[in-house]
Amino acid sequence: MARNPFDQFSKQFFEEFLSPLGQVRINYEIPGEAKFVDVWFTPSPSTTVPEDLGLLGRIAQTPCLLEPYRKQPTNPEIRSCLYKLYHLEAETQREAKREEEKISDEQLPRLWIITTSCSERLLEDLNVTQDETWGNGIYFLGKILLTRIIVIDRLNRTPDTLWLRILGKGLTQKQAVEEVIALPPQDSKRNQILKLLYSWKISIEVNREMNLEDTEVIMNLSQAYLEWEEQTQRRGIEQGIEQGIEQGIEQGIEQERRQLLENLLTARFGVLDSQLAAIAPTIIALNNQEYAALLLQLPSLSREDLLARFTR
Repeated sequence: MARNPFDQFSKQFFEEFLSPLGQVRINYEIPGEAKFVDVWFTPSPSTTVPEDLGLLGRIAQTPCLLEPYRKQPTNPEIRSCLYKLYHLEAETQREAKREEEKISDEQLPRLWIITTSCSERLLEDLNVTQDETWGNGIYFLGKILLTRIIVIDRLNRTPDTLWLRILGKGLTQKQAVEEVIALPPQDSKRNQILKLLYSWKISIEVNREMNLEDTEVIMNLSQAYLEWEEQTQRRGIEQGIEQGIEQGIEQGIEQERRQLLENLLTARFGVLDSQLAAIAPTIIALNNQEYAALLLQLPSLSREDLLARFTR
């Protein structure tokens, strides 16, 4: 399980937005191979893709492998992605043969390599082409290869590309965050992405070492972080009015503590397994001073120390 904050965020992002449309498998292991697909998505035949998903919704209309990169992928990484695609295609063909079905090229999985930026040299080496119906920033390898590359910082700045530009860097990401915050407060996707951005910021901050790029990401996400805090506080107040002020505030605090703790544990140890989940209620029940002290100590605690301390 990857501990890289962007890798974690991007997988959570696709799982959150695509799971209503079909089956999303994260870190999917290719049968018989020691390789994993970041995101393997299979659309449900009866599901209608919402128009407000824009370009992401268009991608989700066919089975696809999604391989997001925070930096330009290397040549070996691109070849590795192609290797995964063709192994999954072979598995799909074998399954169809067992079911005595035929699969057309249109039904085969597509590979989408999603990168924050890409050099002209790499695009030339890949011999890509563009299709004006898809817009700027989207490049196609030869038709038979079933592979596309999305270069986020070259996408048109339109609502259709928003849910991919949020995965960008620098000014591209900053603008996308501002556009998300500008959406109506009742927009469900706005709330979904703010929650994920909040978690991403926390994940970066609990890492023991931060580089210049991490600092830039935190600055880009700070506005989303504040918006999420305000939103959750407002929701806690609204719940308090409905259920009783005191009870609502207590529930709001516990819910926020749980969300923050789960994010920190996942960022620190790579996965929130059953043992870590089992000690979460005990940690949440700590008084304010003890709880804050534990969060500050968490980056230096080992998994064994934490379990020994809170396992009854």
